Formats: sequence, structure tokens, C-alpha cells
Amino acid sequence: MQRWGLFLTEREAFLEINMSVFEAAMLICFGVSWPVSIARSLRTGVVIGKSPVFMLIVAGGYLFGIVHKVLYANDVLVWLYAFNMSMVLVDFALYLFYLPRNKAMLEAK
Repeated sequence: MQRWGLFLTEREAFLEINMSVFEAAMLICFGVSWPVSIARSLRTGVVIGKSPVFMLIVAGGYLFGIVHKVLYANDVLVWLYAFNMSMVLVDFALYLFYLPRNKAMLEAK
């Protein structure tokens, strides 16, 4: 196996493939939470209690993961990073959309 013009030993190739499996599992597990959060926001319209700073930090983490994959370990997992980041940004957009309504609802009480 060859990466960046360097030949990998059999053990290095084995570890790289296995690490990709664990990385994919991690991204899938993290990625399951975002559709649930998005569905809740769409169903209830309530975003009070969500942290926009947290969402932006997580999106930034996914962005750094994408940059790492593109520069150092280009494989299909870059698409999982991109998909997860897009879901976080959709959740953030829903936060921005519903926040004024939530604030108005709280002031009316």
C-alpha cells in the first residue's frame, strides 16, 4: 500500500484500515444525535436550552476533521465529516430561526 509516495508496511496498512473502521463508527454514533435534535426542533419549535456556541464548536471540530482528511488521510470518511457538519449547521440555522419566536413566547407569559 502506498500513501503520499511512501510505502506502508503490512502492519501499518492493517492499522490504517482498522482505524478507519473505528473512526467511521465514531462518526456514525455522533451523527445519529443530530437528526434527532433537528427533528425535535422542527416538531416543537422550541430551541431554548440549546447552546449555539456548542453547536459552532462542534461544527468547527468537524471542519478540522475535514481538513485533516483532505490533507493527510484522504478517504471516504471525509463525507461523514461533511454530512455531520452540515447537520450541525442545519440545527444551528433552526436555532436562529426559532429563537425570536421562543423569546416572544417567553415575554408573553
